[in-house]
Amino acid sequence: MKPKLPLVVIRGSIWPTQKQQHQMKRTLFILSCISLALASCGGNDTSKTNEENSTATTPSTTATAPTTATGPALPGEKLIAKADCIGCHNKTQKVIGPSYVDIAAKYPSNDANIALLADKIIKGGKGVWGEIPMTPHASMSQDDAKEMAKYILSLKN
Repeated sequence: MKPKLPLVVIRGSIWPTQKQQHQMKRTLFILSCISLALASCGGNDTSKTNEENSTATTPSTTATAPTTATGPALPGEKLIAKADCIGCHNKTQKVIGPSYVDIAAKYPSNDANIALLADKIIKGGKGVWGEIPMTPHASMSQDDAKEMAKYILSLKN
């Protein structure tokens, strides 16, 4: 019978040291955080069921509906809250992309601009607000994108 030896990592061994194990865990943690951030910044997730898509377009009339300082939330505001927009946009401050207030200041609220912004939401875009491209949201319906654009343009001061 062999004596039990303590598990000690010896230099040159194939087993990583505790420090190396810690570094590997930290690296895996950082990589998982980055991949989660990238996944939340848009994409074309078409794995949603029709039930999920239909509930996203139906305004809620329950008592738990979000409200703004001026009253009940608009349909476009609700859609934005459910989408991944918050990762790059904010209502009043520039994050990665422009704030919604800045977009409203740039575009007059009319049918042409609502259609233009809805297309940008669905197809993505680059160059109007800088070199960082906006992620396309190809799985979003045209009607939902128009509701979002109407809400954004309603923020004009």
